[in-house]
Amino acid sequence: MPARANQVPLPGSERQPLPGARAVGAADPNERIRVTIQIRPRTPVAPQAEAMAAQPPGQRQYLSREQYAQQYGADPDDIRKVEEFARANGMEVVRTSAAERIVELAGPARAMGDAFGVELQRYDSPQGSYRGRTGPVHVPSALADIVTGVLGLDDRPQARPLLRKREGEFRPANAPDGSFTPPEVAQLYAFPGVNGQGQTIGIIELGGGFTQDDLDTYFGGLGIPTPQVTAVSVGLGQNQPGGAADGEVLLDIDVAGGVAPGANIVVYFAQNTAAGFLNAVTTAIHDSTNNPSVISISWGNPEAFWTTLAMQNMDQAFQAAPLLGVTICCASGDDGSNDGGPPGNNVDFPASSPFALGCGGTRLFGASTTISSEDVWNDQSGATGGGVSNVFLQPGWQANANVPAGGIENRGRGVPDVSGDADPATGYQVRVDGVDRVFGGTSAVAPLWAGLIALLNQSLGQPVGFLNPVIYGLPANVGAFRDITSGNNGAFQAGPGWDACTGLGSPNGSILLSCLQSLHNPDDGKRPTGKK
Repeated sequence: MPARANQVPLPGSERQPLPGARAVGAADPNERIRVTIQIRPRTPVAPQAEAMAAQPPGQRQYLSREQYAQQYGADPDDIRKVEEFARANGMEVVRTSAAERIVELAGPARAMGDAFGVELQRYDSPQGSYRGRTGPVHVPSALADIVTGVLGLDDRPQARPLLRKREGEFRPANAPDGSFTPPEVAQLYAFPGVNGQGQTIGIIELGGGFTQDDLDTYFGGLGIPTPQVTAVSVGLGQNQPGGAADGEVLLDIDVAGGVAPGANIVVYFAQNTAAGFLNAVTTAIHDSTNNPSVISISWGNPEAFWTTLAMQNMDQAFQAAPLLGVTICCASGDDGSNDGGPPGNNVDFPASSPFALGCGGTRLFGASTTISSEDVWNDQSGATGGGVSNVFLQPGWQANANVPAGGIENRGRGVPDVSGDADPATGYQVRVDGVDRVFGGTSAVAPLWAGLIALLNQSLGQPVGFLNPVIYGLPANVGAFRDITSGNNGAFQAGPGWDACTGLGSPNGSILLSCLQSLHNPDDGKRPTGKK
């Protein structure tokens, strides 16, 4: 539908068809569509999130989720105006959340196209059929200062699972083949000797599912109790085992639960669309029932495959996490410095958000507590993602990391921040749909770090929250990270200190905990100063 006279375009909402896609006709005018409207915060969040990030961990005063909603949620009057607009245009209000700053709407495609000034088409593409649009989304001029995003008109798959399956026959743990169980990786990385009790790990999934039988069999084989795993449906998403994405779901649960079996695990299932992804994230961050203190995200895509507006809305959702004491771990991609995007260097989003802990990948060899070698993951199975963002500026806490010039304004945010074992050849033994398999990919590193953070939170007695400013501020020689100096991911070479392949390196969990303990208790005279 052409835009009305009283409508204005939302900057950054422009869409183009997927590569190779062709329009095959108008969308069914009676097709029922769900759309998520993002609303401005009552008070700007970013300045407060940045102020929180600048504080030492022991001095951070986190908000409760109820306090956050009152101070930074959507203004009720803004919600009311959006609801009135929806009803006046033949749409139904499905759900509102002041804390998440969203209003979800449902209605026929005809009404949606008219209300937002877009022409909805059906497209066939190499990636499958989808409903889409071209050009920008429009909103009434009276709502232009209120609405920050409109997602869901286009239902193309927004993200891909960032895992890689090792080819060849699986061999169990008593026949060593280079793969590891998650507890074995945790031992190599000297994770703290606690189990995550009292913590909740949130996991975002955009498809697939799990069965209790798989979990019981897997954790029984590890000789540890099966963690409490709860599925939460977001929108039309459900725990639906039996599909192609089951490998991602089970990898995430098995790795996080394998290193932190005492933690509760909550899996948020949503549709694989820009709206579904955002709704899953906001639901998890603001979940006052389960209260996750760390969230693992193993889905993403190159920045070029997102609209600017969708990335801005996700990044704004992430900004709530530092104020709540929540850490967000995101996989950095499995296709090297190109990330499977357009020609040139690309980084994966949402790992490129400055409020995410970007998790890159290594190839790990070792046994028991001894690492024999570790270098950048880059072989025929894939390579760790990493590089410089074309969307987000370099944050202050990365100023001394020697991030290469490039990206936005030639000083983009460097990705990743940290790393861990990701090569399928040295990957993780998991169980998927009754079959034992070995998986790798940076998909495994996000839940690995989420599990570690749950252990750190338990040990400290309070959340570490936004970890990035803390770890970049640690002395390089303190030993909290194993510096990966060998290998490349295509355009970028590993070297001493931070690099665009493995970030600061893989963790030494016990030393990292000691550093955090000294920062949480600054009066004990044991601040991390580096080795002598």
